[in-house]
Amino acid sequence: MSTRPMNKTALLIAIAAMAAVVTASNFLVQFPLQARLGALNLADLLTWGAFTYPLAFLVTDLTNRHFGPAMARKVVYAGFVLAVGLSIWLATPRIAIASGSAFLIAQMLDVFIFNRLRKLAWWMPPLTSSVIGSLIDTLVFFSLAFAASFSFIGPNDAFAIGASPLFGILSIEAPRWVSWALGDLSVKLLMALVLLAPYGALRKMIGRIIESRQAAVAAH
Repeated sequence: MSTRPMNKTALLIAIAAMAAVVTASNFLVQFPLQARLGALNLADLLTWGAFTYPLAFLVTDLTNRHFGPAMARKVVYAGFVLAVGLSIWLATPRIAIASGSAFLIAQMLDVFIFNRLRKLAWWMPPLTSSVIGSLIDTLVFFSLAFAASFSFIGPNDAFAIGASPLFGILSIEAPRWVSWALGDLSVKLLMALVLLAPYGALRKMIGRIIESRQAAVAAH
């Protein structure tokens, strides 16, 4: 599928969608997931924000699919500015740096990988780019935000770097932030699969809308 010029209305809709995802994720990160999986207390590992954040990849991929990587990058830049602004307001400078860095690096990588794979089967570009982007996002954010070696960015969180059983139940011990990162990544990878369904549906719907408007313009 070829890309099309993106008008101001479409760009604003994409930016608004990205803003909604970033805002919702920054709000929902305050609320732990109150559930258990056997002996595993998910509230110790996950917040509801982990389920909404992967929607950022959906917005980026749909923009990339229909309007190309240049427009997708504009949407990413808008999301980056909002993500940093909200993090500065709601969290510490170290968290803001980690959040902004992770978002920008992961989303830009997503745009690049998606564009390289766009001629493959419809599901391959979004799945591959989202999985790799999620891996990088998790690595960058949790390392910068909590790893003791990045204390030059800001003070360490004693609770986050304290040793505890992995996932709170295994005999292997690791800093608590490692369990948080693995839990977060698990959700992101799951959502990368789940979001293929809405991506496929929205891809077709947006394509039909664009084609119908182009036909209407051509008729005049």
